[in-house]
Formats: sequence, C-alpha cells, structure tokens
Amino acid sequence: MAPRRSGGAGPRRKSAERRVRRTGMKSAVEAAKEAVEQLVALTGRESEGVVGVERSEDGWIVTVEIVETHRIPDSADILACYRVELDSDGDLTGYHRTHRYARGQVDGRHR
Repeated sequence: MAPRRSGGAGPRRKSAERRVRRTGMKSAVEAAKEAVEQLVALTGRESEGVVGVERSEDGWIVTVEIVETHRIPDSADILACYRVELDSDGDLTGYHRTHRYARGQVDGRHR
C-alpha cells in the first residue's frame, strides 16, 4: 500500500512559492498598482483601469487602459491599451501602446 500524501503544498504550490520569493512583488495586485502609477507619471494621462496582468520570467506584464483624448460627450473619448513591463522589483522596464480605439468600440483586440 502506497503511503498516503499528507495535506499541504504539492509540487505546483512549492514552485509558485519559489517564484513569489524570487520576485520582489508578491501579487498581481501590487504589480497592477505599480504599473498604473508609473505609466500615469510618464504619460501624464489618466488611467481607465487594468485589463490584464501576467507574470513574466523577469517580473510582470500589465495591460493598462488609458484615456488618450477626452471628448464631449464622454462616449466619444479615445482610449488606448498599453503593455507595461515591470521587473521583479516593480520598476518599469518598458511600455508601448498596443492599440487605440473609441470608447465603447468592441472589436475583441485587447491583448
């Protein structure tokens, strides 16, 4: 009879814990906040929100939606998505705009 596994961290959980220890930022929420703060400081534009967060080998990749042009009415605003790359300490290492669109435009191109 094979020994019964006790509860606790399996191989997948231990691997995730090692990655968290390796990166200075502990959570996707922290990465998202840092990305928004730094992108807003660089562009001088207002953030509409975070539309994506993923861990990379060296840190985090966060997709942030920015209001590029305010118009009246608000439904005519021009928005853009930016891909923001952060290192393991949460410092911005690069960013670029992936696309622009009118508010309310639905085309499924968010990356």
